[in-house]
Amino acid sequence: MRIRLPGGRRAARLSGMDLPVVIDAGPVELRRWELPMAEEAAAAVVESLPEFKPFLPWATDGYDPASSRDFIEQSIESWGKGTEFNYAMYAKDGGLVGSIGLMTRMGPDVLEIGYWVRTSQTGRGYMTAAVEAITPVALAQPGIVRAAIRHDAMNGASAAVAIKCGFAEVARIPNDTNGTDVIRERRA
Repeated sequence: MRIRLPGGRRAARLSGMDLPVVIDAGPVELRRWELPMAEEAAAAVVESLPEFKPFLPWATDGYDPASSRDFIEQSIESWGKGTEFNYAMYAKDGGLVGSIGLMTRMGPDVLEIGYWVRTSQTGRGYMTAAVEAITPVALAQPGIVRAAIRHDAMNGASAAVAIKCGFAEVARIPNDTNGTDVIRERRA
């Protein structure tokens, strides 16, 4: 079964997934999003808007706790449907540092990894650790042969994480902002 996404894209519904609700990623812990995290998530996004706005269409000046609650509710629903598996990233010694997720929107044999890290927590290796921890989880799922990261060609930070984690560039495609997205992959 496939689910239609905006713009005619389709997401595969993956059955038989066995994704943990918590993943230990060394300096960070990945936790399935829950509604009580909404206030902290909104604060992280608002803090990071100058860095997020060029690359993340949902990152707008109006982002608030209600926006975070909507995202978390959608994340819970998508997890149940088997189309997205989103995690909050918490530092072992502190609060929320970012978000990472696995999405089925690129097709039935691939899980796309999407991520962001709050501005005050960049440069600490958190995202690299999270991608390294979630990639084998993605590749262990039934029918998954590729993990992919799609990022704007101008987003050097996202590119650096993907490269550090061994993702090889496989394509460049136009994006919705008249720019170019780079797709990088690791295979099982």
